[in-house]
Amino acid sequence: MSDTERQPEIWLMGLGCEEERSATVRAYLQHAGYRVVCRAIAEFGDVKPLGAVLDVSPFANDGWGILLDLKGNPATRDVPVLPVYLSQEGKVGGIFPVAGFFTLPIDPDYLMKKLTVLGLTDDVDTWDLQVMVVSKRGEENVAKAITSLGFEVVNAYTGKEAVALATTGRPYLVFCSVMLPDMSAFELMERFRLFPQVRNVPFFVMVKDAMKDGERIALSRQVEHLVRKKEISRDEFVAYLRRRG
Repeated sequence: MSDTERQPEIWLMGLGCEEERSATVRAYLQHAGYRVVCRAIAEFGDVKPLGAVLDVSPFANDGWGILLDLKGNPATRDVPVLPVYLSQEGKVGGIFPVAGFFTLPIDPDYLMKKLTVLGLTDDVDTWDLQVMVVSKRGEENVAKAITSLGFEVVNAYTGKEAVALATTGRPYLVFCSVMLPDMSAFELMERFRLFPQVRNVPFFVMVKDAMKDGERIALSRQVEHLVRKKEISRDEFVAYLRRRG
């Protein structure tokens, strides 16, 4: 087997054929030891990548549509996705390290399988563990599925309420709708990072199985508000990948 074949492969998605915009993030990933290729959703086959880096900026080639296609298909929903914000010039302005995505309505069997594979159900019989569900609608089906695994569910209906409850109750896991009445899930995750007690809580994002164009545009603009003024450097990006590895 050649060195190229042995390298773990990362797919860049949401960039179409824009080689210039992909140059920076491609160089960052290659420096970390990954083989990097730009792919479209139609190119998934028997061989799946180690993961996908997905551009969700307003300049992306339907980043949110790609995410829905990936997570709505049983054949590809287990592929880890790292959402990033790439500027029009391709600079890395934001990284959003979610633990995973689930489409709504949620599949209880898949939820159980996913959390078990990640080792997140190992201690449920030993400790009283709370899972926070953050959604303006409450998501009763999600709460029911989580409760069936032995967790206690705590509901929050806005981002601000979630921060208040999380910093006093310290949830074991968080499930959050991608868009809340007062902020996006990505902004809430950024706020959690400010508090040591919840900084590393696994944070799952729930998305509807379909989004209107206006909803996709609104989400991209929400993400744009979180972008750093200064570009994320290669060393920062690589250090993040190694911590997650």
